[in-house]
Amino acid sequence: MGTKLPILFYIGYYRSSMIETQAILGALGRRLTTLREGRGLGVAALAEAAGLSRRYVTEAEAGRANLSLLKLASLASALGTPLGELCDLPLAAPERIALVGLRGAGKSTLGPLLARELEAPFVELDRRVEQRAGLGMGELIDLEGPDAWANWEAETLQEVLSAGQKLVLEVPGSIVERPINFERVLISCRTIWLRASPEDHWERVLNQGDRRPMSGRPKAREELANLLRTRAGAYGRCQHRLDTSQMGVEQVLERAQACLGDDSI
Repeated sequence: MGTKLPILFYIGYYRSSMIETQAILGALGRRLTTLREGRGLGVAALAEAAGLSRRYVTEAEAGRANLSLLKLASLASALGTPLGELCDLPLAAPERIALVGLRGAGKSTLGPLLARELEAPFVELDRRVEQRAGLGMGELIDLEGPDAWANWEAETLQEVLSAGQKLVLEVPGSIVERPINFERVLISCRTIWLRASPEDHWERVLNQGDRRPMSGRPKAREELANLLRTRAGAYGRCQHRLDTSQMGVEQVLERAQACLGDDSI
């Protein structure tokens, strides 16, 4: 699997970029057609006024021409429309939602509830990786080496993102240590960083019955606080931040929905 990671990532990145590019060009083409017809112009008349070929304008309206800024300015001038108005396109926000943050922030609690409200599937990326590999994280690393998890995670992430445009994805907190995979999440999803105080992180993990964080590590609490500080910069690249401390589940859900309803996304 060693050589697969870059290939899979860049193919996936290319596919995502192409989908976004096609959406933009398609919306721009529809805007051009609407404005042209509203001015009572034919394709040939618009092409002549803009100093472009008729074929080029036809391709632009069909969403197949990658317009330069100068050509956009020429079309806007010919249509008597400000360039900013021509380019103010009604693009839909991505419907993939990714919940990011350290363990104990509330991702696995919020995720299924948010997915239910949005009528979208809920996917836990680390569980999906383990199912696909047929091994737990520790076993996988022991068997295939330290880079194995990153490789399997990249392949699984590509599979999940290719399966549909609408989902709620819980990603492991450690994904920020695998920059290529984290970048893919940031590119493909609307992201929410769920954060909490170190004390809340600690208590929630222990309340789940998991004693591993404190096993043989007398300074585990201090290590957790340091980890939060270390990763804060990477987590902060998410579009939204939601502090889950001192909030009930329903309140967190309401706040998450409010984030996603923000037109600034």
